[in-house]
Amino acid sequence: MLNTTRRKLLGASMVGAGAMLNAVGFAASAGTLTQKGKIMLDKLPQLPQGLIEAANFPLIEAIHGRRSRRFAKGASIPDGPLAYTSKDAPEALSELEQMLLLTTVAGNTGWSNLIPHNRLYAPKTPNYAGAAGGRTFPSAAGFHTSEVFFTNDSGSYVLRTRDMHPVSTPGADVDLSAYLKAHKSRIVKLSDGRMNIPSVPQHMEMHNEWCSNVPGSTLIIPVADLAQHMILSLCYLVQNGACIFDDVNGQPIPGMDQFKSIVDVENPFPLSYVEQLALTEVTVETSTSCYAGALMLQAMGLGGWMYDGINPFSVQGASGDPDVPGLGFRFDMPEGALLPHVTGLEGVFEGHTPPHFPDMRAAVMSVVERKFGVGGPFNEATDGPYKKTEAVRANAAPIGEDTINCVVTMAQYIYDKFGRFPATVPAIFNLMYLQAHKLDTGFYNAHFDDGAYLRTHRDNDQNWS
Repeated sequence: MLNTTRRKLLGASMVGAGAMLNAVGFAASAGTLTQKGKIMLDKLPQLPQGLIEAANFPLIEAIHGRRSRRFAKGASIPDGPLAYTSKDAPEALSELEQMLLLTTVAGNTGWSNLIPHNRLYAPKTPNYAGAAGGRTFPSAAGFHTSEVFFTNDSGSYVLRTRDMHPVSTPGADVDLSAYLKAHKSRIVKLSDGRMNIPSVPQHMEMHNEWCSNVPGSTLIIPVADLAQHMILSLCYLVQNGACIFDDVNGQPIPGMDQFKSIVDVENPFPLSYVEQLALTEVTVETSTSCYAGALMLQAMGLGGWMYDGINPFSVQGASGDPDVPGLGFRFDMPEGALLPHVTGLEGVFEGHTPPHFPDMRAAVMSVVERKFGVGGPFNEATDGPYKKTEAVRANAAPIGEDTINCVVTMAQYIYDKFGRFPATVPAIFNLMYLQAHKLDTGFYNAHFDDGAYLRTHRDNDQNWS
């Protein structure tokens, strides 16, 4: 049974900072809490005050209270006007804190609504999306090619949610305990111990060496399969009557004339422009996932910040330093290349490019299967949010043989010509990170005026104990 104070708190208006906790109000009855049509908290054992506070935390306060708070318990700034050494030992996030944060960064939040109309597809509906499920962050046209990796004191992991379906049926109450358990079951451990990212310039920007990936912290690393995103972009272009040419070498792609009935071969897009657009789109995707988590830090009273100050090759495992294995991704050094070409982690996160696929046709067909195969957004057997979901999914425009052959022609040319796919941007890409840690409020009390941290930071120790 919840005590009276908790009932009053949970009966208040709910304006949560994270998508998972963001909604209307709870009704308490005989110790059972049910947020109307949404989330039930009372299924969690030993419901902490911190979760109640997070559920009540105003979104507007999370936005205006968001700051980079880098000083963790156990940290030290040895000199200068902000010199301070923590009096506390490093402290890890609790399991509940970590799961709430991870599901805020990359949790499944129900079914995607898909894109409902494009007159060029009518009476069919557009078939852009790569995933049927919705997540806590947006993705260009619903492609969703990223997954979230993370590291803490116990190891490095991946949380795979890009093709995850909702935990509960549409409109049903969501048991938060079951929700977190379902996501936890999708975590795969990759290695023991915290990822080694040396505090030296080739691996880390030196203004972060005292505060980044420190003991006790959780470092979250969204990673995109940019090769797959590029294939999805080519599918989109072709189905909208466009194609590309090789502006790097100043030549058209051989064989494109055979597709002039479906694409405008006289006015193609530059290859480098389309690849830069795809890179920008996945940058937005992975950055907004971190921003969702940054808002949840405020609601939970955790320190941390989002940043890009770690060498992505060090994180991926392509720095060339055997003492810095990172996530263990495989990479090549194509002839004449100045930077490694990272292609993925076998059996875990494989980029849509050789050697993970025998050729680019196989990679393209994998994308088509993801769209239309079992569990895909355009498979009529996949459940969904519509009153007539089967009819909606079945009405998606098919990807015909001409479209597939056109996309394969362009993709295979890129791979053959450049010895890699994509040609000018990474196949596997990460940039933004989100770090969470227990905040040392003593540092802020010593050096800042009042207001340097929020009430949730002040009360984190007692609220989450």
